[in-house]
Amino acid sequence: MNNVNILLVDDEENIRNLLGAYLKKEGYNIFHSENGVKALEVLNRESIQLIILDIMMPVMDGFETLKHIRNKWDIPVIMLSAKAEDEDKLFALGFGADNYETKPFSPKVLVAKIKALIKRIYVEPQEKESGITIEDLYIDAEGHRVTVSGEDINLSPTEFSLFVYFLDNKNIVLSREQILTKIWGYDFEGDIRVVDTTIKRLREKLKHMNKLIVTVRGFGYKVEV
Repeated sequence: MNNVNILLVDDEENIRNLLGAYLKKEGYNIFHSENGVKALEVLNRESIQLIILDIMMPVMDGFETLKHIRNKWDIPVIMLSAKAEDEDKLFALGFGADNYETKPFSPKVLVAKIKALIKRIYVEPQEKESGITIEDLYIDAEGHRVTVSGEDINLSPTEFSLFVYFLDNKNIVLSREQILTKIWGYDFEGDIRVVDTTIKRLREKLKHMNKLIVTVRGFGYKVEV
């Protein structure tokens, strides 16, 4: 995917400059913000395809910024934090982050995760059949759109990818390990409970059509059609 705009939001200028240099080498266009308020200004002004968002920042921290982002945009977000505890990762992912990276991080590893996320969100859906209708549910994989009873449902990129994965494997039981590997990748360092947290959030958003996602106790989940 060409002409990808990435927004780096971190109050540490050296981190923004270092990561920005690596990303520019990969051909990405980079925008910088030192806090959440300025990040939202950039988002209102520019077309951004991915956000790297630090948690601990002055003026407006990463969690509050992510709330504002998710109320208006479905842009993928990778959170950065000096805290490595699983509870903090689950908290970030529960807010709607698509991935989590602990500081200090390897720029090369983070760039690889960014490239994988961009491919998963923007490239792979275009290769799938677009426009699936199941009762009151409509999902357009290419257009990244889901409606329930004609009402648009605002899914985060990860929630959307998870739902598409379920639909691609409808009536097949998927284990938590399979889901974690497919959606978050082999190198995801978080807790497997992120699968349950994301599915819970997805069910809430799908309203009465959440009946499609069935829990198979002791095994995992499936979409039953």
